[in-house]
Amino acid sequence: MTAPTKPPHSSPSDTPAGPPGGEHLHTPVIDWFDEHARDLPWRRPEAGPWGVMVSEFMLQQTPVSRVLPVYEQWLARWPRPADLAKEAPGEAVRAWGRLGYPRRALRLHGAAVAITERHGGDVPTDHAQLLALPGIGEYTAAAVASFAYGQRHAVLDTNVRRVFARAVTGVQYPPNATTAAERKLARALLPTEERTAARWAAASMELGALVCTAKNESCHRCPIAAQCAWRLAGKPEHDGPARRGQTYAGTDRQVRGKLLAVLREAHAPVPQAALDRVWHEPVQRARALDGLVADGLVEPLSGGLYRLPLT
Repeated sequence: MTAPTKPPHSSPSDTPAGPPGGEHLHTPVIDWFDEHARDLPWRRPEAGPWGVMVSEFMLQQTPVSRVLPVYEQWLARWPRPADLAKEAPGEAVRAWGRLGYPRRALRLHGAAVAITERHGGDVPTDHAQLLALPGIGEYTAAAVASFAYGQRHAVLDTNVRRVFARAVTGVQYPPNATTAAERKLARALLPTEERTAARWAAASMELGALVCTAKNESCHRCPIAAQCAWRLAGKPEHDGPARRGQTYAGTDRQVRGKLLAVLREAHAPVPQAALDRVWHEPVQRARALDGLVADGLVEPLSGGLYRLPLT
């Protein structure tokens, strides 16, 4: 996530008012962001739209601390979409390292190919064209359009959804999956002016990441604590469906990670025996390997050999 250029503050007389319910939140949150935003490489002007897109793929379900070194290496190696598009998709998987959810690497590679073939190597500015790229969903298209091009879109990641749930709806956590009601609320809260709306999207996301966190929220540091519906209600405990945990140890996901680690380190096809050594349970190991093949992350060869995909 990056931050658009700070817009000049305008008086109510020369700027159209935002939709009802959001005006009292915009200024304090954006002012807080101007003072407290982290200096992250994808927020700098030199990152460009491609740097913003790469960061958005990498940051999905992955903390900033893990993304930073991989992001820097990725942009040094592939500073433009065409640079990545020229490589085999397996190289994207290799460079993804241990970020997790490696299908994101294949999707980012596919997006780079499409950008090169359809848009002359430049990340498109049009939201619909962004949404049409492989691996780009509702959130990523809105985030790139907003953070890279300063457009007015509702950008709903987990952090933003949590801020809105607490500050406006008055509940501790948002639903497990984004709802139509959340999208409607996010659109209603958007400032009218494009650059201010883009700044609001970045600021509300940062507020959720740094202050209004899932656990141990820091209400004393929150610029809108006095207006927060959840705090004013006495911080009632979550009483909705159980929140989804992220177990890892012993799961197929862990086995997939171990198998991919062997293939990432190898620069020649790997025999089945080498993969068999990474996990003791043969049925789960075979299921994980079959899943990797089905997802296009691993390419089987004759003679019981495997490699990262070349096409």
